[in-house]
Amino acid sequence: MSRRKKGRDISGWLVLDKQQGLSSNHALGKARYLLDAKKAGHAGTLDPMATGVLPLAFGEATKTIPFMMDATKGYQFTILFGSSTDSLDAEGKVLAESDARPTADAIRATLPDFIGKIEQVPPIFSAIHVDGQRAYKLAREGKEVELAARTVEVFELTMTGEEQGVSASFELVCGKGTYVRSLARDICARLGVEGHVNVLRRTRVGPFDESCAITLDDLQEMVHKAPAFEPNLPVETALADIPALAVTENEAKDLRQGRAILAPATLNENDETVIVAKFAGTLVALTKIRDGQLCPFRVFNLN
Repeated sequence: MSRRKKGRDISGWLVLDKQQGLSSNHALGKARYLLDAKKAGHAGTLDPMATGVLPLAFGEATKTIPFMMDATKGYQFTILFGSSTDSLDAEGKVLAESDARPTADAIRATLPDFIGKIEQVPPIFSAIHVDGQRAYKLAREGKEVELAARTVEVFELTMTGEEQGVSASFELVCGKGTYVRSLARDICARLGVEGHVNVLRRTRVGPFDESCAITLDDLQEMVHKAPAFEPNLPVETALADIPALAVTENEAKDLRQGRAILAPATLNENDETVIVAKFAGTLVALTKIRDGQLCPFRVFNLN
């Protein structure tokens, strides 16, 4: 018989302002320990050198993580000119150096080429799986790693500051799968200079932004003052962009038991759109319309 998992059954989201030098999994582990949570996960890995918004899901909120993985993200980053590295950031080994520096006008003129749907090769130091192993693990072992280009989408990219001949700072809004380090590499290549990311901060993941983020030190203080402290954002925060439908008590019972219910006539019976089902304001299930019915594919156990 397996040992019962220890910890509290708490559900909801908490937005962490991750500090530099800490991996996302390490940050999650610390937060989970502080809250004594039985179940937790994070929505989108941040590099150890990066800071900023790391949404943490607890309990039933972990079932909504996939929706955050696809969410629009915001970043602030700085490119330091003069050298390129194998990791494309300040933590890597220098591969090449150059005295060439781009002008501010040249940088601004180049940025429109990187807005919209673009092809991008991920960094070899990334969590992408290659033959069953993480790319960064193979790269650290000195093995050759080849990653295919993939299509990503950049919605906004602006230069926000410049230290002439040294660095340039940017703000970015992008879709899922976009690597800031790869974007910086490609910008430098287009400009004919060497460079790497030396500052990286995530400012937003879907509905979660810096305004609701707290540090691990903040969390530790909160838990110290109130040991029963729980995640401060409800499970459905991650589902804000998904249409919701109120159901009856009996319908809620059916959905929680995995049974489909009749879809309202106003909904397209052939539509595969995800619908959030709620009873008395409480999240019940995520459903899809099939053959005139709302079919649950993810059920929530919330009071």
